[in-house]
Amino acid sequence: MLSTIEHLLPTDFPVVTRLATDTVQANLGYLCNQQCLHCHVNAGPKRTELMSRETMARIFKFIEQHPVTTLDLTGGAPEMNPDFRWMVEKAVSKGLRVIDRCNLTILSEPGYEWLGDFLAEHSVEVVASLPCYLEDNVDRQRGKGVFDQSLLGLKQLNELGYGRGKHALNLVFNPQGTELVPDQAKLESDYRQFLKQQFDIDFDHLLTITNMPIQRFGSTLLSKGHFHSYLETLKGAYSPANLPKVMCRSLVSVDWEGYVYDCDFNQMLKLPVDGKKGIRIDQLNVDSLLAADIVTGKHCWACVAGAGSSCGGALSD
Repeated sequence: MLSTIEHLLPTDFPVVTRLATDTVQANLGYLCNQQCLHCHVNAGPKRTELMSRETMARIFKFIEQHPVTTLDLTGGAPEMNPDFRWMVEKAVSKGLRVIDRCNLTILSEPGYEWLGDFLAEHSVEVVASLPCYLEDNVDRQRGKGVFDQSLLGLKQLNELGYGRGKHALNLVFNPQGTELVPDQAKLESDYRQFLKQQFDIDFDHLLTITNMPIQRFGSTLLSKGHFHSYLETLKGAYSPANLPKVMCRSLVSVDWEGYVYDCDFNQMLKLPVDGKKGIRIDQLNVDSLLAADIVTGKHCWACVAGAGSSCGGALSD
């Protein structure tokens, strides 16, 4: 896989400063039952990196000492971490809002029959990947048969009350390639109408996320000679109104070993929160982050292009 980091630094991206931290996004490991083309984590079935329970305990110690309200669990497939259930149960017992970034197909994998009921029992919010509502597009991006498996997962979640007023279910759209994401509200309407009419599937919201030019997707762009033109497209679509709303201002990202980054994307590029050396979550003084500059690179243009992009979808209408 081709490295992208040398093409992303230095940068003339605008200075972004931190606000108070209210969200910890924990990457529970890079192991995944899928291997998607757009994956910024380079996750897959052969990855062995998994967060230990000891590191999870360090995260909870940090949360206890700071006004964190949300624990956002990602991967890989976070549910494949052997201590996923332990972490969710502990977070719920502490009154945290818990988000599971689920690829949907994990719900029908052998050995994970418990997952849907477990998520519903603990009212975990599900943010589920479904990069298109058309079968060919999904299978092209994520692998043959993934669309049908995803539908099975969505139907299971609906039956448990997800997307139907009992538990939160949001879907995630990623473009097929180097195009910017379309209007989120319009696309959400299209998703809702098609999935309901064709499959009787319901969900709460659609989140549109721009493809990040790092890891597997970035490597593919480099190999095809499209990397720099994509960066130019992103920078050319910069909307200053998005800058104050970027997710990294109130979030810290923790990798599987417990080291802290400004966001999951910086984590994949090994750009630590201070820009100089790795700081572990139990060594982090969140007060020192207030008004501190966020570490940026040319990849950051993806978050502020067009309507903006974050783990919560578009930043502007």
